[in-house]
Amino acid sequence: QVQLVESGGGLVQPGGSLRLSCAASGFAFSLRLIGWYCRAPGKEREFIAVIDSFRADTKNEDSVKDRVSISRDNATKTQYLQMNSRKPEDTALYYCSTNVGGLNYWGQGTQVPVSS
Repeated sequence: QVQLVESGGGLVQPGGSLRLSCAASGFAFSLRLIGWYCRAPGKEREFIAVIDSFRADTKNEDSVKDRVSISRDNATKTQYLQMNSRKPEDTALYYCSTNVGGLNYWGQGTQVPVSS
């Protein structure tokens, strides 16, 4: 079955960097668009970036696109989100997601607290 497993979260200091991973299985990874999202405490889930084998798009806000980059490795079926210059307001649960057969699938998320 379709599975998405995020990892790499953890406490990061303001100004620090972190790389999240999303390990995928159960579907044709190289053919699918997979996105990264986050949900900050008390807020709605937000889109961050999305990528497939041909293109990548990042949320069109300077505060986001200047500080994150998305990439993938089709050979290992793993997708990454590199996050730099973290701010306390970036504290959130980070998810990856894809759509297979008309259904949206989400991982369990990985928590990223940003605090000194």
